[in-house]
Amino acid sequence: MYRKIIKRILDLTGAALLLILLSWLLLLLAAAVKLDSKGPVFFRQKRVGKKKNGEITFFPILKFRTMRTDTPADMPTHLLEDPDRWITKSGAFLRRTSLDELPQLFNILAGQMSFVGPRPALWNQEDLIAERSKNGSDRCVPGLTGWAQIHGRDELEISEKAALDGWYADHCSFLTDFLCLWGTAFAVLKEDGVREGKKDA
Repeated sequence: MYRKIIKRILDLTGAALLLILLSWLLLLLAAAVKLDSKGPVFFRQKRVGKKKNGEITFFPILKFRTMRTDTPADMPTHLLEDPDRWITKSGAFLRRTSLDELPQLFNILAGQMSFVGPRPALWNQEDLIAERSKNGSDRCVPGLTGWAQIHGRDELEISEKAALDGWYADHCSFLTDFLCLWGTAFAVLKEDGVREGKKDA
């Protein structure tokens, strides 16, 4: 009941309410992005959605643009050699505070995402997609935040991230979603697990 009906009702209601309450902030951030550098306000990227009838689906995730338009495409930021070269001034603030993720409220409204679920993989992250297929977490609707996001975020290896996604898929409930959202708020405030650029060897 919770996974199939209540979770969607909460997502729909919450996203609509937040879009209304935060409309002023969205407009302010959009103006900051536009004035800071050339290019569109929003960044769209092909991401993996919920697996349906055994088939992988895709959708365009929305974010505020935080990088230059000539940044290498479809590469996770933590794998860039020199991320400071690509991240804009407004983008650095948006990424540090996770405010660049706010446009995903539209993805939630459209049913492409949920507030809580495995973070949607890039279409070319074959290793993560394969691991999620093994543990069944690809049958969950992708989330704005997820169980892995409160246990390391960018610092996690693919196998660790997928394992946490699998745990969430097996234990999804109102309580786990509440704990995940609560933990995310603290992680964002403390900037836990955020990494720009490759790890040192």
